[in-house]
Amino acid sequence: PPNKGDKVRSFNLLKHLAATHQVFLGTFVDDPADEAYIETVRALCTDLHVARLNPRAAKVRSLSGLAINQPLSLCYYRNSGLSAWVKRTLIEQEIDATVVFSSVMAQFVSDAPELSRMPRLLVDFVDVDSAKWTQYAGDHRWPLSWLYRREGERLLAYERTVAARSQRSFFVTANEAALFQRLAPESAGLVQAICNGVDADFYSPDPVRPSPFVKSTKQAGQIPIVFTGAMDYWPNIDAVTWFVREILPALRQAWPQICFYIVGRSPPASVLALASETVVVTGTVPDVRPFLQHAAVVVAPLRVARGIQNKILEAMAMSRPVVASQSCVEAIDAENGVELVSATDAQDFVAQIDALLKAPLRAVAMGLAGRESVVKNYSWAAHLSGIDEYLNPKVPANAMGQEAL
Repeated sequence: PPNKGDKVRSFNLLKHLAATHQVFLGTFVDDPADEAYIETVRALCTDLHVARLNPRAAKVRSLSGLAINQPLSLCYYRNSGLSAWVKRTLIEQEIDATVVFSSVMAQFVSDAPELSRMPRLLVDFVDVDSAKWTQYAGDHRWPLSWLYRREGERLLAYERTVAARSQRSFFVTANEAALFQRLAPESAGLVQAICNGVDADFYSPDPVRPSPFVKSTKQAGQIPIVFTGAMDYWPNIDAVTWFVREILPALRQAWPQICFYIVGRSPPASVLALASETVVVTGTVPDVRPFLQHAAVVVAPLRVARGIQNKILEAMAMSRPVVASQSCVEAIDAENGVELVSATDAQDFVAQIDALLKAPLRAVAMGLAGRESVVKNYSWAAHLSGIDEYLNPKVPANAMGQEAL
């Protein structure tokens, strides 16, 4: 289900492709709770192959990359069943184009000598994942720093190979596209940005939507500060840990009613340990919208972040004032200080949140301006149409009137 950034983007890409094409989809499921949504996805596809992935076993399998000088990420996702399904589909179906979501999935699309021609290859890298691993290296000590730096180097070499094979490579922002072209100069002219979007009809304030904070608080006049995100993702773990340790204490000196809500599935022990009278760790919730709508301020204190953060677009669509790390704000087409606010360090986060709490009318105005910006600039249809011209250029549709992917 579209409950975290990569799933939001891939699900909307699937819906976009399925509207005008026959789609043959190969995908992983790594969470048993996601099994309930398979039939929803199947309804969008001509054929669907689901490969089950056990994250713990996959981590062990990924270590084989050290012995064969490959990125650990590729070994993590190795799957013979999915490989066989892709090859069989390419041979048996008249596939016109292959759309790969994230670079590691390109390993399943190899040359098939049985084919008279290989379909066009389009790759949505989303982010420059190799750069993310290199950034992780700088934030960890040896031996993890060595392992992450190695992964960044090996994965970049692989990303460059994938981009060289593809007709077009896509990234989530112009900055990510420019970064990849600097790291892979041979790809210049074959890379472009397809920005994320948000379903502004779904993520919209509702005056009758009840607050999730009323029953849980023992304090009168509680001021809820909210962070949303998948909590098994290291940058999110780092963000909330940093906020609780470095930002929240200073905020509570001025605003003792503040309570920080960490809203997202699969919080690890380190995040659960942050819970206190002033920090609530919700785990999975059926709907994040009530938490967003009734937040005094939504924060995104990400110190390791690439591309556009869906969590920020969703909060803006819900008409809430957002304070986010400068790198996150720079990736969004919105006016800093008017439609959302950037912060550079812990002290700046404290100052910006404090200023919004002291000026509630400004906070309301910022929320309204943020929603207007999202509605205007971040519809999924407008952004995803950027892939359409590469799907079947100058080739008539097949007899069914739809091209196969």
